[in-house]
Amino acid sequence: MTDEAAMKRQVWLLLVCQALMHTTIVGQAVMGALIGHSLVEDKSLATLPIAIQMTATMAASIPAGVVFSRLGRRAGFSLGAVAALLGSLTFAYGVWRADFLIYTLGAIPAGLGFGIGQHYRFAASEVAPPAYRARAIGLVMTGGVLSAGLGPELVKATSDLFVPHLFLGTYLAIAVLPLLCLGLLTFTRLPPPPARDEAATPIGEIIARPTFIAAAAAGMVAFGSMNLLMTSTPLEMMFCGFAVGASATVIQVHALSMYAPGFFTGRLITRFGARRIMTLGVVINLACIAIGVEGRGYTNFLVALGLLGLGWNFMFVGATTLLGSAHSAAERVKAQAANDLLVFGTVACTAFLSGALHAGAGWNAMNLALVPPLLAVVGLFAWQQWRLRGRQVPA
Repeated sequence: MTDEAAMKRQVWLLLVCQALMHTTIVGQAVMGALIGHSLVEDKSLATLPIAIQMTATMAASIPAGVVFSRLGRRAGFSLGAVAALLGSLTFAYGVWRADFLIYTLGAIPAGLGFGIGQHYRFAASEVAPPAYRARAIGLVMTGGVLSAGLGPELVKATSDLFVPHLFLGTYLAIAVLPLLCLGLLTFTRLPPPPARDEAATPIGEIIARPTFIAAAAAGMVAFGSMNLLMTSTPLEMMFCGFAVGASATVIQVHALSMYAPGFFTGRLITRFGARRIMTLGVVINLACIAIGVEGRGYTNFLVALGLLGLGWNFMFVGATTLLGSAHSAAERVKAQAANDLLVFGTVACTAFLSGALHAGAGWNAMNLALVPPLLAVVGLFAWQQWRLRGRQVPA
């Protein structure tokens, strides 16, 4: 097997592992708010389990960085799969007992597993040569296409297997996926961790770089905006009279639009540059907001969430690619952990805010609140370009 063929084999293995881990979060996006709404008396807390899950995802960034730097990628990803398995089983037990507290506790290991799983995109950038790096990142993220199809279909097929315990069967089915991931990880051959004595750059110096600031900010706004609207969409659709199947289909289209563009986003970034593609993602997200506030018909939800996914893809793949130019190989684990801490800290905040903002201010206010940060990202790109040109540092 040639070096190129071996590299592509590793990328495809990472793609499938990404798909399996993301299926759990896509299914949770369909079920989480609905289950929370049915189990808790204070409906503003309906999205609390998702918020805690995203907080755990954020909290996973630093320990994941430690594990990856000391034991390597495969050990870290295996730990993430075990955490996801524990989370799914705890969710199932909470549903079976109809206990909101137990159900919420399941969000902790589930979030840790999802947080570790976010590093598959970084592993893809490490196995690929620089010329193929953007394509490898985009390709691995297309694993979400499989999860977009599998997650909602699992919900539809298994949600009522154990009536009256709605969604119990789904969580038991989802628990199988991390086990499959563990099996696939045994076939991966990933780069060893960097030598610890080489990675001595202070983290403060890394995160102060203009390129890091631009990449992290774009990722924060991309994921935060997407999570704020996606989390509350099933609730808003329920209030508008739509059934679970309708919201599952909307989330499915949203997830497909998040990951399917990965087949060509890398090529677009290679041709036009990361900042231009991220700016296009901002424009697409603004179009999503316009359609979302225009009406609450099924088509509005479907098209708006589809655009939301596409805008997220352009912004997030671009941000991940840009991040790769903000650090050296020896600094990669530090930079990646710091980036994901910021990104998923933002996601956690939006998840906590989502239920309360939706209950208190309404759907339109949630949408319009995203306009300022999206516009700020475009201004930040201009600032980064100015700083880099002023220092005569290549972007």
